[in-house]
Amino acid sequence: MPLQHSLFGDHHAGTEPAEEPEGRSSHIIKEVVVVDRLKNLEEKIAVVVDRVKALKEEKISLERKIRELETVLDEKNQEITSLRNEKTTIKSQVEELLEELETLEI
Repeated sequence: MPLQHSLFGDHHAGTEPAEEPEGRSSHIIKEVVVVDRLKNLEEKIAVVVDRVKALKEEKISLERKIRELETVLDEKNQEITSLRNEKTTIKSQVEELLEELETLEI
């Protein structure tokens, strides 16, 4: 049966090779090259997978930190609101006391 070329230059059943067969050692060298390419690709994929895992962990950590900081921000905003209300109350009390003092001085 005729052979077909794959992406890696090896032959499969289906069509005839573009060149004459080069011999057993040439075929072995091509297989070694293909295996090396696959190992290289596998290593690159492993690096990418590890990087994705690290990024996911970092994302989870950053999301947790965001939630913590949002909680702190909410608490500080509540404290600011409370202090503003207290300031308004104290201001009103001081104004009332000043008015009373003015009436006493008359």
